[in-house]
Amino acid sequence: QVQLVESGGGLVQAGGSLRLSCAASGRTFSAYAMAWFRQAPAKEREFVASISWSHGTTNYADSVKGRFTISRDMAKNTVYLQMNGLKPEDTAVYYCAARPWASLVRMGSEYDVWGQGTQVTVSS
Repeated sequence: QVQLVESGGGLVQAGGSLRLSCAASGRTFSAYAMAWFRQAPAKEREFVASISWSHGTTNYADSVKGRFTISRDMAKNTVYLQMNGLKPEDTAVYYCAARPWASLVRMGSEYDVWGQGTQVTVSS
């Protein structure tokens, strides 16, 4: 079983940047897909970005494309989400998720391992 631990959240002004980290442990996951989701208060959880662990293929939500970058460091078993040009509407709890298949999907129900979440707050 894979375990995920997120870090890197915080408070930032609009236009600023943050980098989230998701450290994975527990078993090898060369065939895994990793993703970031977020959930704002009183809103549904939404897909942000995903990456194929083995190939590095990426996929982004339209709302973050061009501002956010997902990447992975295979030596450190860590996935990152670099967030630039942050907007107040990016405020949410950000969750890292994993699924034991390489295909990139956007539905949260397709991911079976989740981290505890990290809060990102963007002030205007």
